Amino acid sequence: MTYIDRLLRMDSCAVSDALDKLGLTGSVTGIGRVSTDQRIAGRVRTVKMDRAEGRSNTRHLCSTAIEASDAGDIIVCEQRTGLDAACWGGNLTIGAQMRGVAGAIIEGPARDIDESRQLDFPVFARSITGRTARGRIVEVATGEPILVGDVTVHPLDYVIADASSVVFIAQAEIERVLEAAENIWQRESLMAQALREGTPISQVMGTNYEHMLKG
Repeated sequence: MTYIDRLLRMDSCAVSDALDKLGLTGSVTGIGRVSTDQRIAGRVRTVKMDRAEGRSNTRHLCSTAIEASDAGDIIVCEQRTGLDAACWGGNLTIGAQMRGVAGAIIEGPARDIDESRQLDFPVFARSITGRTARGRIVEVATGEPILVGDVTVHPLDYVIADASSVVFIAQAEIERVLEAAENIWQRESLMAQALREGTPISQVMGTNYEHMLKG
C-alpha cells in the first residue's frame, strides 16, 4: 500500500493530531473545499503568484505545474497578493483532470466553481471570486517552496485535504507521521465502536481521549 493509499484511509484530523504528537507543523485552517465532497491526498506541485505590476505571463498560470504533474499529484498555489484575482479556474480544472491531477489547493481565490463541480474535480480555496487574473497577478515560480497558511510547503511534500482542514507532511517525515496517524485513527475507531455498543461517553472519552497524543 502506498503512502497516499494510507493517507486516504484516514481523515485530516488524525494526521493533524499525529503532527501534534510529533511536534511538527503542517495543519492549515480556513481553506475549504468548494467543488466536491471528496477527500484528496497526494504529492504536491507548487506554484507561486505575485502582482503583475507591468509584468506579463509567458505561460498561463499553473500550466507548467500541470504538465509536470504525475497522475495523483495535487497542485498547490500561493496567491497572497491581497488582490481579489483567481489563480485557478475552469480551463485549469479541465487541463488538470486530463493529466490525472487529483485536485487543487489554493491559498487565495479560485473561480469557475460551477464548472469544477460539474467535472467533479476537487478544488480547495481560501476564497471564491469571479475576477480574472489578467492584468492583476502573474506566476513567478513553479516547483519552489511556497507559504500556505503559516506552513512552508515544498515540492513533492504530501498533503491530505477534506472538509475539516488541509494538512501538509514533509517528505522526510511521511513514514513516522503515517504510523502515528494510523495509531490514532485505530484508537479513535475503537472508541467509536465502544460508544455504539453502549459504553457511556464519559467513560470512553475520559479514559482515552486526553492521553491519546502522549507516549
